[in-house]
Order: sequence, then C-alpha cells, then structure tokens
Amino acid sequence: MSWSLFALTVTRTWVLRSKMPVDRYLYQLRLSDDVLLDVTARFQAEMGKGLARDTSPTAAVKMLPSFVRSLPDGSEKGDFLALDLGGSQFHIHWVKEFDDGKQSSQLESKSYPTPKEVMQGNGAELFDYIADCLSDFMETKNLKHKKLPLGFTFSFPCKQTKLEEGVLLAWTKHFRVRGVQDTDVVSSLHRALQKHQDIDVDVLALVNDTVGTMMTCGYDDQRCEVGLIIGTGTNACYMEEMRHIDLVEGDEGRMCINTEWGAFGDDGALDDLRTEFDRELDLGSLNPGKQLFEKMISSLYLGELVRLILLKMTKEGLLFNGKVSTALLTKGKIEMKHVSAMEKYKEGLSNTKEILTELKLFPSEEDCVAVQHVCAVVSSRSAKLCAAALAAILTRLRENKQLLRMRTTVGIDGGLYKTHPKFAGRLHRAVGRLVPACEVRFLRSRGGSGRGAAVVAAVARRLAAQRRRLHTALAALLLPPAILWELRDKMRAELEHGLKRETQAQATVKMLPTFVRGTPDGTEKGKFLALDLGGTNFRVLLVKIKSGRRRSVQMYNKIFAIPLEIMQGTGEELFDHIVQCLADFLEYMGIKGARLPLGFTFSFPCRQASIDKGTLVGWTKGFKATDCEGEDVVDMLREAIRRRNEFDLDIVAVVNDTVGTMMTCGYEDPNCEIGLIAGTGTNVCYMEDMKNIEIVEGNEGKMCINTEWGAFGDNGCIDYIRTKYDREVDEGSLNPGKQRYEKMTSGMYLGEIVRQILIDLTKQGLLFRGHISESLRKKGIFETKFLSQIERDRLALPQVRHVLRQLGLDSTCEDSIIVKEVCAAVSTRAARLCGAGLAAVVEKKRENQGVERLQITVGADGTLYKLHPHFSRILQETVKELAPQCDVSFMLSEDGSGKGAALITAVAKRLHNVGQK
Repeated sequence: MSWSLFALTVTRTWVLRSKMPVDRYLYQLRLSDDVLLDVTARFQAEMGKGLARDTSPTAAVKMLPSFVRSLPDGSEKGDFLALDLGGSQFHIHWVKEFDDGKQSSQLESKSYPTPKEVMQGNGAELFDYIADCLSDFMETKNLKHKKLPLGFTFSFPCKQTKLEEGVLLAWTKHFRVRGVQDTDVVSSLHRALQKHQDIDVDVLALVNDTVGTMMTCGYDDQRCEVGLIIGTGTNACYMEEMRHIDLVEGDEGRMCINTEWGAFGDDGALDDLRTEFDRELDLGSLNPGKQLFEKMISSLYLGELVRLILLKMTKEGLLFNGKVSTALLTKGKIEMKHVSAMEKYKEGLSNTKEILTELKLFPSEEDCVAVQHVCAVVSSRSAKLCAAALAAILTRLRENKQLLRMRTTVGIDGGLYKTHPKFAGRLHRAVGRLVPACEVRFLRSRGGSGRGAAVVAAVARRLAAQRRRLHTALAALLLPPAILWELRDKMRAELEHGLKRETQAQATVKMLPTFVRGTPDGTEKGKFLALDLGGTNFRVLLVKIKSGRRRSVQMYNKIFAIPLEIMQGTGEELFDHIVQCLADFLEYMGIKGARLPLGFTFSFPCRQASIDKGTLVGWTKGFKATDCEGEDVVDMLREAIRRRNEFDLDIVAVVNDTVGTMMTCGYEDPNCEIGLIAGTGTNVCYMEDMKNIEIVEGNEGKMCINTEWGAFGDNGCIDYIRTKYDREVDEGSLNPGKQRYEKMTSGMYLGEIVRQILIDLTKQGLLFRGHISESLRKKGIFETKFLSQIERDRLALPQVRHVLRQLGLDSTCEDSIIVKEVCAAVSTRAARLCGAGLAAVVEKKRENQGVERLQITVGADGTLYKLHPHFSRILQETVKELAPQCDVSFMLSEDGSGKGAALITAVAKRLHNVGQK
C-alpha cells in the first residue's frame, strides 16, 4: 500500500473514531467562504476607520501614511545604500540601479547579528551599533569617498509626517529598546552617523519591510501596488488615493498606506472567530490583547497554537495514549519549521513521526495522521484569514480605480509564504474565490525589504529631481503681484490710447464705439429677431419681450452649423449660408412674411459708424472668409437677403457678444455697465462717458465701448511675460503676431498651450516615459474642455487617466498628477491675466465717476468662465486684489449673444422712438 493511500485510510479511520471530540477542537478553525467574506467586510470597515480623521485615533488598524507617493517607473539609476532592521539579523545593502531599459540592478549585502543586549538595551546603543556596522560596510566596499543616498527599512510601527521622518509607536518582534518609543528614529540615526566623520550619507527615506517588499517587486513589475509580509510577523501595504487619506494634506496622487493589520481585532472585531487556543496563546504572549490578527496567522505563533491544541487533545486521551510529555508542556517547543515539515506532501507522514519522536512523544501511525491534520487546519486558517484581509485591500483598489475587473500584482515576502509547502497555494486559491473580479499575480520579493528601501530612496531622488525640473518649466507661467500691477497699468494706458483721436490709429486695444447709448430700463416690448454668429455654430432666435409688471423675455431658437469650408471660403458663400439658415428658421416659426426688427450679434472686431453699420476689422476664432475684412457686414447681410429675394427684415443693430452680455445682465441689474466674455475668445465692453470718446462727436451721455482687448500686447508691451510655449502657439495659429493677449487667456488656445508644455516635459523625460505619442503630436488634440474636466476638485486620478486615455495618452499615476499641475498653471495664469485687464477697466470707471469707492456689476459669459472649476474664482480674486477701491459683483449672463442682441435692438428702437417724438 502507498503512503498516500495508507494516510488516507488511517485519517478516515481516525476521524470516524473520534469525530465528536475532534470537532470540539477544530471546527472553529475551519472557515467557510461566507465567513471569510464577512471577515473581508469587517476589514474594509476597519480600513475606513483608520483613514478617517475622526475615527483614526481609536482605530485598531492604524492605516499609517508612509509618504511613499510613487512606484518605480524604471528610470531610477545610481548607487544607493539600504539599512534593514527588523529581526535578529541586521542587513546592509549597496544597490546599483541601471537605467539601461532593462531595469537591471546589482546588489551587494552584508548581514550583522543584532545582539540581545542591543535589542533590549537603550536607544543610543542601538543606533551607535547601526552606525558602526554601516561604517564597517562602507569601509569593506570602498565607499567612504562617496556621498550616497540611504533608505532605512525600520520594520516597526511608526507614525510618519514625512518620507524621511518617523516616530516609533511601539516595539514588536522581541525588541524592547528603551528611550526610542515616541521619538523620531531618523533623527536618532542621524545623531549616531554624525559621530563618524568619515562617512557621508543622506537619509532620504524611512520605510518598513512591507513597503520595502512592494517597492522591490514594483521595480520588477510596475503593476505591483500591494505589499504583503507573512512570516514571523505579518503586515500589508497598498497604494491609496490621497483624497481618501484624511490625515495627510492634499488630494493629488496616491500614497502607500502601511495598514499595520496585525492589530486587526484588537478592538474585539474578531472575538467570535477566536478560539480558546487563540485566547490562551494571547495570554501567554509578551503583549496580551494586542496584535490579535497577527497571532492568528503569523509563523511566530502557529507552532505554539498547534502545541496548545495537541496538549488539550492529549490530556483528553485523544493522542499519545494520553501521555503528556515535557515537549507538550514547554512553550515554544513546537515551531513553525516543524509544522512546515509535517505538512510536506510526500514526506509529511514520515517527517511527522520523526519530529514527534524527537520531541519524545512516541506517536502511533494514527497519532501522526491526527497531528498532521491539526497542522493543516491551523496553517490553512492562517492562509484563509490572510486572503480575506488581502481581498479587502484588492477590492478597495478596484473600487478606487472604478474598474469592473482589475489586474494587479502583490509583492510578497516572509518565511511562512516562502518555506511552508502549501501556504502559498492555499492563499492564492482563497484570494481567487473571494475576489473573482481581480486577476492577481503574486510576486516573491527579490532582494528583500532592504533592496526596497534603496528603491524608495531612488524613487524619492527621481521625484525630487523631476519636481525641480517641473517647477523650472512652469515658473515662467507664474505671475507675481508686482507683474500683475504692471499689467493692469499697461492695460489702462492702452485703453486711453484707443480713446484718443491722435493715438487711436496705432492703438492695439481699438476701443471701438458701438453706438449703443443706453441700457434697458424695463419699458422695452415687442417681437425681435436675433442672429448670433461667433463660432463654428450660429443661432437664429425669435425673442418676445414684455414690459410692465409682468415683464419677461421668451426665446425660441435654432442652431445651425457652419462647415469649415464655408468658414474659410468666400464672404458671399458665408452670408448666403447664414440667410439660408435664417429662411429655414422663419419658415419653421411661421413668420416669413413679417418684417421684424433684427439684431445681428457679430462677435468679431468691427469699426462702427452707427449702430447698424459695422466694418470688419479682422477675422478671429478660425474664420478666414475672403472679401469681408474692410466691408460692412450689415450691408453684406442685406445683399444676401436681396439675392435670396424671399423675405425682408429691418436690421436695426449690429453688436458683438460682449455688448449683448452686458445688456442681458443690465436688464436684471441696472448697475451692470461692464460685459466680459471669457470663452473661445475673450473681450470686454463697458459704458464710457461720451466726453472721453474723442473719435465720436458729442459729449453728452454714455456709449458702450467694445475694447477688443484680445489684441493687447500686439505692440510688444507684454512680450516679457510670454513664454516659449506662447510663441509656439502663436506661430502655429492662423494669425501669427495678432491677438496675443487672447492667445494667453482664451479657451481656444489654452489647451494648445498645455499640449506644447506636455511635449516639452515629455522630451525632458518627465512625462509618458519620454515617449511622444502620435496623439500628442496632433495640433488641437488637447481641447480646453479637458482642462476643465481634469482640474475638477477631488477628481480621482483614475478619472484623469481616463480623460488622457480618450486623447490616446497612456499615463501613469505620476503622469496624471503632472498633467493636472500643468493645466492648473495655464488656466490660473489665464484667469489672473484676465483679472488684471478687468481691474484696469473697473478702475477707469471709478475715476470717470469721481468716487472714492465704486459699486459696479460685471455681466459675464463664456464657457471658460462658466464651466472651468476655478477660472471665475481666480479672476474675481485678482480683480479684488488689483482694484481694492471697487466693490465688483459678477452676474452670469443668460444668453448674452442672443437675448442681448434682441435687447439692444429693443433699446435702439425705444431710443429712436423717443428721438422722433
């Protein structure tokens, strides 16, 4: 009969003979998948407590931030030292990382014993011993002439506030060094190292062995974002979203969380699963009531758990003929190595007999099978409980990434996993059952946690270097207060030049009179048509205005597309297309026979001689239709209507969208005398005193001035703040050298500025692994709407990565953080530049009125102002900063270009009728 068949026969006989008594001991150790899923849910709840600010102080699972913010990306290179303290052996490593495209490295190590008197002495002795060992190592390796970065693996619970700082919370693993708890261990190491004048090291990182394991495996497999230690002790770490970590400031990116899961259950969360043997083991430990989960699954305690079970069974006559030997009475006599040996598949039974005989237990064959069975149940429970807690971490990672299925790697180390013959398989299978939506690769650590500390130091150095280069690249986009005040004053000077007869011809800010001489007073009424042309789509509207107590504005509109070939064709084709769409709308509304007054919103720079005459100064926003510049656009529209010969309209006013925005808000707030557009393009208008407008006859009353401030700087006055990225965008535009201010502040260009910066950073190796994708080379691929999406508050990085994937950009977590910073820098500069310009207009209004303090409303519109999460706030803060004597309110316009055009037409009709009377 074969051993396996014999063992099976004996096991069946033994279990049947003693089923009821055995169940009393082992049934609680057998955990069904339902129980394990419940443990997973409990651990998920404990993780939440540890991460939350309110519950963290009392949480059993501490979820300690490690301040490790990035995984290796393969570009780390150089020489690094690593210290590894955590057991009876103290290790020093010299790691060389090569940036050769193969992520290769070289490791040289030396181990030093950690004497018991050092493990249980005082702090100064411990750190002096570490420094002495390091000095010896560097002497041996001829490294004393080098200044080297160092990572310190300190495998004990620490509270960290920086990567290179950690306060010891408690000793574990038989260490009891006095005077170290509640102090920063890196400072203690520094003091010890200062006594050695011949060595020069820079301690960049403090990590524990679990984090070190994750980083070691992360160097070999960039999917690795979980670290697991299962050996003498046990712990797990993983990369958590910063937005979920209440104890650390900031929402951007991820950080490795050291769960310290050995304390899971210290608050009673596992009491229903702990057996009488677990309780007895805990009472006999050095730290009763603490590290209860660790005592149920780590190799330091499993042998003792087996001993306690065998002792009880022997006392009840179920084993060894009821004879209790000294071995069974001696704490620690059965070790994990015995348990592992007894569970080996082929030699297990013979090993069991040999081990038990050495322990003077003299077993029968049935005793051997029974002991082997106890070992299997104990170690199987350990693997399953470990899997249940790990499943909670994997589920959290998947949910953080908002994935239905996830592939990831768990870096793993520890004697139980590596040496026990069946533990790894049991763990893998249990994880597969508990989290079927996760495809998990288990990767054994190569080089241990010490190498991981060196990798952490390497990553820290890489990130610091990247951060310096990123700050250098973005520094030119920063606008300190002194520059903003200068820009405000320069804009103010340009406004004056545009109003003066002798300087208007040369002025870049044209200050075009609109011949809009009043704002709504509430008496406007009637039906009006409006045309709105200012982008790739245009609208036709019917607007019904009621006056009196029930005053209201009702609008009906239809949107029509303008194909690119018409935008850049001939002027006749463009206006024929507009009239065709107008005819379709009139027929749709059933008003083709009515001769209604029409307001024409034409959102391009025009020089007006009256309210219904506008000569196009120059196209913007991608329009290039020929034979239009220098022509009266109202005449071109009338000619197109005559050519069609289907209807007639009374074209009362030609206005731009900025004036329409001011009028729309003026209908609601009489204090609104400024209009702002911050969208595809940018512009401002305001009501100016007639006496200051030298290019229009008359001194009485006011007139709305369309500043056309997008051309601010075309004379070179703001060249000193333009970056190389602005120049690249300008040179690649349809109108190089023109609309320079607009190209720094408007939605049409911000995405392209971002794209140019991303290309530059990629060339420097700071993004996308240095690879410029075909997508990134495409002009216009990075639309400004993506800035708004990416900059949303607390937007999870997986969502940022999703946006980038839509653009064909395969990004890492670190790439996403950098892209978000670039977007923020570009949009913040745009908002502050807009704010500086608007402050100049507001100050001019205050001086015109001759008041100490001005109260005024700005009507605002445009996708950038309305949809970007921070643009409006930053703009308003800048205006407040640069115009401190003005109380400025901002009102969002409701359809300024449509409703506003109708209101201007209505006001013009009202004023015309008053003039006739």
